[in-house]
Amino acid sequence: MRTAFFLASLAVLSTFSSLAQKNTVPTERWSNEKIWYSSTFRSEGVYGIRSMADGVHYTSLESTEDGNAVVKYAYRTGEAVDTLAKSTDIYGGPGRISGYQFSADEQQLLVSSGHESIYRHSYSASYHVYRMGSEDAGQPLLADEAKVRLATFSPTGDKVAYVRDNNLWVVSLDNGSAPVQLTTDGRWNEVINGASDWVYEEEFGKDRGFFWSPNGQRIAYYRFDESAVREFGMPMYGSLYPDPYTFKYPKAGEINSEVSIHAVDVNSARTVELAKVDGDHYIPRIMWMGSTENLMVMRMNRHQNKMELMRFNMGAAGEEAPEAEMMFVEEAATHVPVQDNFTFLGDGSFLMTSMMDGYNHLYHVMGDDRKPLTSGAWDITSVHGYDAKRKVVYFSGSWAGATQDHEAKVDLKGRMTVLDETPGTHGVRWSKTFDYAIHDHSDAGTPPRYVLRDRKWKEIRMLRDNAGLRETLSSYAVSPREFFTFTDDAGEDLNCWMMKPTDFDPEKQYPVYVAIYGGPGVNTVNDSWGGTTFYWHNLLCQEGYIVVSCDPRGTPKRGRDFEHSTYLQLGKLETEDFIDLAEHLSAKDYIDGDRIGIQGWSYGGYMTLLAMTKGADHYAAGISVAPVTNWRFYDSIYTERFMRTPQENADGYDDNSPINHAEKLKGELLLVHGSADDNVHFQNAMEMVDALVAEGKDFDFFAYPNRNHGIYGDNTRLHLFDMMLDFLRENL
Repeated sequence: MRTAFFLASLAVLSTFSSLAQKNTVPTERWSNEKIWYSSTFRSEGVYGIRSMADGVHYTSLESTEDGNAVVKYAYRTGEAVDTLAKSTDIYGGPGRISGYQFSADEQQLLVSSGHESIYRHSYSASYHVYRMGSEDAGQPLLADEAKVRLATFSPTGDKVAYVRDNNLWVVSLDNGSAPVQLTTDGRWNEVINGASDWVYEEEFGKDRGFFWSPNGQRIAYYRFDESAVREFGMPMYGSLYPDPYTFKYPKAGEINSEVSIHAVDVNSARTVELAKVDGDHYIPRIMWMGSTENLMVMRMNRHQNKMELMRFNMGAAGEEAPEAEMMFVEEAATHVPVQDNFTFLGDGSFLMTSMMDGYNHLYHVMGDDRKPLTSGAWDITSVHGYDAKRKVVYFSGSWAGATQDHEAKVDLKGRMTVLDETPGTHGVRWSKTFDYAIHDHSDAGTPPRYVLRDRKWKEIRMLRDNAGLRETLSSYAVSPREFFTFTDDAGEDLNCWMMKPTDFDPEKQYPVYVAIYGGPGVNTVNDSWGGTTFYWHNLLCQEGYIVVSCDPRGTPKRGRDFEHSTYLQLGKLETEDFIDLAEHLSAKDYIDGDRIGIQGWSYGGYMTLLAMTKGADHYAAGISVAPVTNWRFYDSIYTERFMRTPQENADGYDDNSPINHAEKLKGELLLVHGSADDNVHFQNAMEMVDALVAEGKDFDFFAYPNRNHGIYGDNTRLHLFDMMLDFLRENL
């Protein structure tokens, strides 16, 4: 969620790419069918690359005439050097590999197929074990070939652990013995062992709830007791009597799961409880500390403004659980971000990122000593890994501004080297030995370019340059994004961009479509390739609209004060900023201030409703997709991170809930939601509809049956964006 560089207020930086300059006589027209329902604008990428342990080879899943195969390649040349496993070899006939993982010695594959999605990250699948070079077909992990979750090799490669029916199991691969059930109390909507509950998966980003110790003797696992958490139900349409789907969903201020951490000896099945928290505390992370038998447990209070890192020495564990040793404590007036950027060094010290100085930076923690390795008015945005041989950390950061992401490395003495200063957005995937990097770069006017680099950042070869996409786009009128800033009434410079019709005439007045998100953790004003959203905005420019986006207060990459400024009042400052944006745009001669519209999805849908009610004098039309309409309806972990509980902060919840401002609506509104949204529940739309009806307001509403928060599948996206386009044509 960041930074030091801003364009001068009102100064404009236009990202005119070569394709935009070349495009003087477009022959093709944008359409929703081409954008959402065809491969016309398909871009090239480098996907599914997995570094092997030697760091000079990688594997990829490639299609074959009769299925697919795991193929081994050389980084430097890109040439295939071996086919490690064919789907026909694994299954003894037809079948396709959906996913795979290596054993630690890279002699075995654990192959998954038939994935069935559960929530955002979680799924169940069938698994087979295959030994490379074997003339025998792969063996089903389970004799009945049942679908299970999270199957994972032990570090020694002789066992696989998995979750089935909310219990943790382990099966030995060497002796053909039956699976051993390590827990027995798992039960749907009551107790979960080895996986996470809905809210941990969604808000802490992890569905895996068990972890092998480095020597393969133990498994540390989560146990969730969600029996007291209230159920949420969604009717699933398609049958004469729609079946309700129910799951445990703790809303803001409501009861959370009780969570405990256990360690089980896989040979004796002896289990010890290491830590336990009630519903007013969380354990967002557990991890084994490098190659040691020490387990780190991260504990947080419900407000998430105090984080404690505890160490349990399992190597010294006897019959009783070892005592916890407190390693690190961090507190904040707002909240402490949860992160995974831990590297444990051989001397007992560790590396981690923290916002303790107001920006997200890398620290070397040695007992009570917290040595900053990076500093400045910018944020680290991601950590790519630690090269133990050369003692350097590779990472991305926003030192060139919140619209940018660049790559760098820093050693343990704090000497930082920027790897690439080319403006735009950079990403990198290093091989396991950090000898090779797959580097991608794009900017707002240029599709991604992927190159292979060596450790010294020298380009070895081009992987993908999207020349075909650039050629396709040369036949279309492409509107460049022009970056600018304006100063809101609070004195903050806000980052924005604008796209104008390619036949723009400054003597005319144009309607404006403001595309937003506006919430924690997401920027929409990025100097990067925009993909399908960029094409949709070009379609709007073709229709005669000016398209604008803005990152208000509360968005990331500009440090803690800016990002956490909305604490306890989500929606308040952001709405003020979007009102100020509308006033800023209305002052321009070429903009019709009476025809400014706004559109957003999820948090952006929430902001759209506030702009259309609290900002009704400034926005003439709005499209709100899958919005939160009252934070009381949303989950506990996310909401309370920014708002605390409704019991503590009732005014903060109520003052900025769109349902409490329905009477202010003046303009035209389209409200859209999926009926099977497990994240932002359909309840939000229903409550908004009820509030608008009570106030006698006219508006348009559309529901997509059985669609989740993404609202996709079959013809859905095309239908949605056709409806949105029709709404804009009629009302803006």
